[in-house]
Amino acid sequence: MEILDYAFMQRALLAAVLVGVTAPAIGIYLVQRRQALMGDGIGHVAMTGVGLGFLLSWSPVWMATLVSVLGAVLMELIRWYGRTRGDIALAMLFYGGMAGGVMFINLAPGGSNANLTSYLFGSLSTVSQEDVTAICLLAAFVVLVTLGLRRQLFAVSQDEEFARVTGLPVRALNLLTAVTAAVTVTVAMRVVGLLLVSALMVVPVAAAQQLSRSFAATFVISVAVGVAVTIGGTVTSYYQDVPPGATIVLLTIAAFVLLTALATPLARRRAKAAGRPVADPAECEIAGTGEPDGRTLPAGQRPPDGAAVR
Repeated sequence: MEILDYAFMQRALLAAVLVGVTAPAIGIYLVQRRQALMGDGIGHVAMTGVGLGFLLSWSPVWMATLVSVLGAVLMELIRWYGRTRGDIALAMLFYGGMAGGVMFINLAPGGSNANLTSYLFGSLSTVSQEDVTAICLLAAFVVLVTLGLRRQLFAVSQDEEFARVTGLPVRALNLLTAVTAAVTVTVAMRVVGLLLVSALMVVPVAAAQQLSRSFAATFVISVAVGVAVTIGGTVTSYYQDVPPGATIVLLTIAAFVLLTALATPLARRRAKAAGRPVADPAECEIAGTGEPDGRTLPAGQRPPDGAAVR
C-alpha cells in the first residue's frame, strides 16, 4: 500500500492503533463512574505540560504526562474534599491549564500557534519516533492497568461503598483510574488532539453499550470500535487532506449512530426468538431513576422487589 511507504504514516498508524485501544479501555471505567468528561478536563491541564515542554526544550509528551498526572491527582483530591466548592476549584484548574499552555508556548523560543494547534487537534506529519516510543510505553501502562485490575476497577466504578466494605482500597484505585486517564490523554493527543480525546474515551463505549450489557463484551466491542475509527480516520486524513482528530471523532459518532440503529431491531428479534413480549426500552425503567434498564419481562413475571417496571 502506498500509505505504508512513508515513515511518518507508519508512525501515525501505529500511534492510531494504540490510541484506539487505550482510550476506550480506560473510558469504560469513566463512563461507569459517570465521569465521562474527565478526559476533557485533563486535556485542558495537559496543555500546560505541552507549553512547559516547549519552554524548557524538553519532550512535550513526557512533560504533558507529568503535568496531567499531577492534575488528575489534584482533581481526585478536590472530588474527595472539595464539597460545595469543588466545582469552582475544578473550573479554575481546567481554565488555568488552558491559559498556562497558551502562555508558555508563546514564551518558548520560536513558539507559535502552529505548534500548539498540532497538539490541540492532532497532526499526522508531526508524530516523531520519540513520540512513538513514549506512546508505546504509556500505552503499555494503560493496558496493564485496565486489564490486570479490571475486576477491582469495575467494582469501584459500580459501587464505591460496596467495594470499600469488601476491603478494596477504594481511594488508591480511584487515584489509579485518574492517573491512567491522564496517561491516556497524553497517548492520544498526537493523533486526536487534547480537545477531542475525551470523545474517543466515551463515544466508543456508548456505542458498544447499544449492543451489549455485559462488561466484558462492552470492553471488547468498544476497543474494536476505537481501533476501527482511529485507523479509518488516519487513512482518510492522509488521502483527503483533512484534520485527523476531527475525522476520527466524526467517524466515532457515525459508528455510535450506526450501532444504535442496529441495536433496536436486533433486540426485538432476540426477544421474539425467546418467546418474550417485545418492550420499548424507553418504556421499561426502574421507578425513581428515570433511566431505562433495557430489560423485558416475560408474561406474568413480576419485577424484582424494590423496583417497578412501567
